[in-house]
Amino acid sequence: MEIVKSHIGSENYKVTIESQSGNILIADEPVANGGKNLGLSPFELVAAALSACTSITVRMYAERKKWPLSDVNTDISVSWDKLNNKTVIQRKVNFSGNLSDEQKNRLLQIANVCPVHKVLTNPIEIFTEMF
Repeated sequence: MEIVKSHIGSENYKVTIESQSGNILIADEPVANGGKNLGLSPFELVAAALSACTSITVRMYAERKKWPLSDVNTDISVSWDKLNNKTVIQRKVNFSGNLSDEQKNRLLQIANVCPVHKVLTNPIEIFTEMF
């Protein structure tokens, strides 16, 4: 189980987030939404999690297979479709290296089994309580 802690003070929308392992990042809202754009927005954080997990999972698979994958690039957008009450995520991936079409297609399949992809495409339950 991964645990992060966050804190927001009086500075509008700036949130300091700390992981169990001691890594710290800042989240904020864009200026247009009243923030100061000091860090990734919450939706950008969701996109970043999927992007990182996709890239790492594909890299691990290619290394295990000893395939000549030199780079993985992703473009991910996350939006909320209010009308249909659903989240829409668009993920585009590009694999660089001396790879066959068959290898690229297999890496695309592997992208769809990264852990964050699984979390986002299966039922999610959120339990909220005060501490």
